Amino acid sequence: MAFRKDPDAVLDYKWDWSEWLATESDTIATSQFLPVDGLTFGTGGQSPTHDSTTATVWLSGGTAGTSYEVTNRITTTGGRTDDRTARIDVSPM
Repeated sequence: MAFRKDPDAVLDYKWDWSEWLATESDTIATSQFLPVDGLTFGTGGQSPTHDSTTATVWLSGGTAGTSYEVTNRITTTGGRTDDRTARIDVSPM
């Protein structure tokens, strides 16, 4: 999974776990995004969130010409833990 981001953009990015969760008949219980040097995670009304099948993080910052890896770690109601990492390519748009 890869996203493109302008260095000045403040946008939300969504990890969709629904396909995998459906095969396990499971849902997201907790979600966290692992810290990344160079990107800022949203706070307050833009704090990371999740529902039963997706997790969302707001990102700002980044240096043009740099790629960052953002990892979402979930634990499911069935006790499973998994990570999914997305590449965020920062470039002026």
